[in-house]
Amino acid sequence: MLKWMTSGESHGRALTAIVEGLPSNLEVDTAEIDRYLALRQSGYGRGARQKIETDRVRILAGVRDRRTLGSPVCLVVENKDYANWEPYMSPYGADVTARRLTRVRPGHADLTGLRKYDQTDARNILERASARETAVRVAAGTLARMFLRALGVEVNGYVRAVAGIADEREYSFDELRGVQENELFMPDTVLCKQAKERIDAIREAKDTAGGIVEVRVHGLKSGFGSCMSYGEKLDGHLAGAVMGIQAIKGVEIGLGFAAAMRPGSAVHDEIYPENGKFVRRTNNAGGIEGGMSNGEEIVLRAAMKPIPTLMRGLNTVDYETGEACRAATERSDVCAICACEVIVESTVCFALAQKVLERLGGDNMREIVARYNDLI
Repeated sequence: MLKWMTSGESHGRALTAIVEGLPSNLEVDTAEIDRYLALRQSGYGRGARQKIETDRVRILAGVRDRRTLGSPVCLVVENKDYANWEPYMSPYGADVTARRLTRVRPGHADLTGLRKYDQTDARNILERASARETAVRVAAGTLARMFLRALGVEVNGYVRAVAGIADEREYSFDELRGVQENELFMPDTVLCKQAKERIDAIREAKDTAGGIVEVRVHGLKSGFGSCMSYGEKLDGHLAGAVMGIQAIKGVEIGLGFAAAMRPGSAVHDEIYPENGKFVRRTNNAGGIEGGMSNGEEIVLRAAMKPIPTLMRGLNTVDYETGEACRAATERSDVCAICACEVIVESTVCFALAQKVLERLGGDNMREIVARYNDLI
């Protein structure tokens, strides 16, 4: 079974991930992992921390001579900013009276986390709840991307909407190649310019912006997932994994919520015989029917809420005194939609790799590739 676990705090020494269940002889390219880590830090509207951190992955175990061994893989992404935070974050003794946070932020984990974990300093909550943790998830997700690519499966995506500027055009998978070279990951340059102007205005107002990302999976064969056990549905598995990302508030596949507004004749993808095969000429289902992949492109969209740390703060309470106040501010982004797109892609890669290995089994890449190629 393919699984992962991450550890680490936003201002701790490092972020780590253990990836268990990868087959042996998967070729690993650390330069590609670093490229996706850099993409996660890119995008218009990012904050000052991205100038401090330049994320690079270190592999501590599970890989020899650029190939997996079949043992757990240990990944590390160091926090360069830890040098500035060691006096306050060291596990060996720290000044916990400094950098305390009691003015809890609406929309963040602060208040509920303080109560749940019996704390008096929200730093003990926000350090783990921070989206900084996703750096190492991107690293682990890139390993899964390499696994899928070895089977001929590609994953790509783009920013469909940001700060209220939406792109309603439908793009082919090939049209999305290279879109991440654009500083907002938007294919339409006119809309990209409008979105940048909107983000600038939001920054001036000391506010934040969210958006919608779309991820495509190209080349996956049919039959992954299950209609027999509802806990094994592919769409449920993907949606659950993506909802586990910080700031994601909604996931839809294919038409998603729009399907509820149309008659069935305008929703369901009709099937036709063609050269001895069965084909669909539309993909409203987003590549998943009955909880299983149907051979069409998987289309998944995720909605990211605006970042809850506003530079002007929101009305809240001081957890220590119980008095009304303005929320604390931490160094933050105005808009992190590009980071969100990379994180969603990486999460989809890993969740999909889990389902592929669940069906195919196998301990090494040679037998897994052979089993995949034998599928109809």
